[in-house]
Amino acid sequence: MIERKITSAQDCDEQLKRLYQTAFPENEKIPWDDLMRLVEEMHLDFTAYYDGEALIGFTIVYPRPSFSWFWYFAVKEELRGKGLGQQILSQLIERYKGHSFVLDIESSEQNPCPNPEQRHCRRAFYLRNGFHDTNVYRWYDDIEMTIMMIGPGEFTIQDWDEITAELRQHWTWD
Repeated sequence: MIERKITSAQDCDEQLKRLYQTAFPENEKIPWDDLMRLVEEMHLDFTAYYDGEALIGFTIVYPRPSFSWFWYFAVKEELRGKGLGQQILSQLIERYKGHSFVLDIESSEQNPCPNPEQRHCRRAFYLRNGFHDTNVYRWYDDIEMTIMMIGPGEFTIQDWDEITAELRQHWTWD
């Protein structure tokens, strides 16, 4: 698997942009041009993963001193369930070895929701890979998000407020 750092819009190909556009619900995406600006301004670790020239997926991490925010992670739909997401996650955890990660996923406990099976599978994936629930939950519009973590330390609602305040210095979604 080949890793390629993405530092600006010039580094992106159409298949990478298309994966971002299709992998996440509208209300969980930052507009592409704003995301590319944030990659530069916030020094986000945007990494694309390829098999030769064929895109497998990508990750976007906001590295921070106390913990890194595992912001976006996508694998092409036709490649899911083949262990490639597992490989990418393992590489990412190794790259940040000894550092804590947090991520937010759609809560598998929210009822009703449009995609309960997908939410349960996603949560199970992260649990299998060493993440645990922090018991911190946030709402985006009508979606309850569960905050999960891997690594040393504890994550609180104050930590969440701090990380979102940092994001708001560069972009606001209100």
